[in-house]
Amino acid sequence: MTATAVPRDGAVRAVLDHAAPHGGRGVLLLDGGSGAGKSVLADDISAAWAEARGEALQVVRLDDVYPGWFGLAAASAAVTGTILRAADPGYRRWDWELQRPGRWVSIDPGRSILVEGCGSLTVASAPLAHVRIWLNLAEPVRKVRALARDVGYEPWWDTWAVQERRHWAENRPWELADLTVTP
Repeated sequence: MTATAVPRDGAVRAVLDHAAPHGGRGVLLLDGGSGAGKSVLADDISAAWAEARGEALQVVRLDDVYPGWFGLAAASAAVTGTILRAADPGYRRWDWELQRPGRWVSIDPGRSILVEGCGSLTVASAPLAHVRIWLNLAEPVRKVRALARDVGYEPWWDTWAVQERRHWAENRPWELADLTVTP
């Protein structure tokens, strides 16, 4: 699959256009490295989706699913294992303060959903989605942005980066994407 490259300022329109004719429940996956801007883009897509379709988009942020700083692979597996499954979809929220599993969050299987986070777009999850988005941004820029938004992240950057690289090597999400968003 060859992804269509779109600039960040045209990304929301491209996503809506790409999802337009399918009808029914939309499933969107948004992947990229830490600090790339996935959460902001997800918010922008969600607002535009509600305006264009008159439907609130369920947004699942893998930051709420990762079971701690070593949990990228586990949250990635939850995308197909629990979040997008047909029966009783949802996920166990991670309590970052207490460093333990928190409450179960149910997902409405009849409503459109956007899953955002590193690990959301995999070989297993790609066939379940109507729109697959890769957010591309250079690591030096991502690191500055990520550490500026969360000063507690600095001691974990390298640990997380190893998991990202593993996910990218195993899944090559940019190759699974329909759209590649560039700065």
